[in-house]
Amino acid sequence: MFIDGIEIRGIADEAEAREYVKRAPKGTTLIKAKVDGHYVELWYYDKIPFERIRRITGYLVGTTDRWNNAKAAELKDRVKHTVEQGK
Repeated sequence: MFIDGIEIRGIADEAEAREYVKRAPKGTTLIKAKVDGHYVELWYYDKIPFERIRRITGYLVGTTDRWNNAKAAELKDRVKHTVEQGK
């Protein structure tokens, strides 16, 4: 079910789902629920924009704009490999 653009999984009652949507953090795109009697576990998911995550010189990075000169030089000196498509 979808309410206000948020996908709801694990809750069949629409009124209850609407209450969880009201309390969802900004940017939430999915709410998963596990109902156990009177208890409900909720997981809120959102899309986090990022350019790209790469493993460069031992670090997981999105961008390299905050690197010092030595680390930027290390990146520049790396041998880049390509993969041929269709083989």
